[in-house]
Amino acid sequence: MRMTIVAVGRAKAGPERELFRHYLKRMAQPLDLKEIEVKATTDAKRTEGDRLLAAVPKGSVIVALDERGKDLSSRQLADRVAGWRDEGIRDVAFLIGGADGLDGRVRDSADLLLSFGRVTWPHMLMRGMLAEQLYRAQCILAGHPYHRD
Repeated sequence: MRMTIVAVGRAKAGPERELFRHYLKRMAQPLDLKEIEVKATTDAKRTEGDRLLAAVPKGSVIVALDERGKDLSSRQLADRVAGWRDEGIRDVAFLIGGADGLDGRVRDSADLLLSFGRVTWPHMLMRGMLAEQLYRAQCILAGHPYHRD
C-alpha cells in the first residue's frame, strides 16, 4: 500500500523538514510527499482545497487532518492502516491544510477526519508528526518494539 502526504506549503530547511526526513528514511513502505503552493489571496483556502484534492492519487482513501476529526490512539491508527491494507486499498492520501485550515469540500471528501488533538499545530510540524505516527503504525503491525503499550 502506498501512502502519500499532500500538504500545503513548501518545507524550507530546518528542524521541521529534518523531522519529516528522519521518519521518511525509517519507513519500510513507500511514503510520498506532494507539496502544494498557493499564493495568498482572498480565495486561497478554496484554491488550496482544489489543489489538495487534485493531487490525491486516483482511488485513494482520503484522510484529512482536522482538529474536528477523530482522536485515534496510535494503535487505532495502525488498525485502520491494517484494515485498508487487508481490504486491498492501494493508496491512502493524508491531507494537511495551510494556516487557515481545510476547505469544507476537502473535509466532505475525506473518508476519515483525523485529529492530533484539539490544539492547533503548525502545518509544517504536522508532516513530521504524521510521518512518525505512520512509522509507529508500521512498527505496531510488524510487532517491532519501537511502540510500547
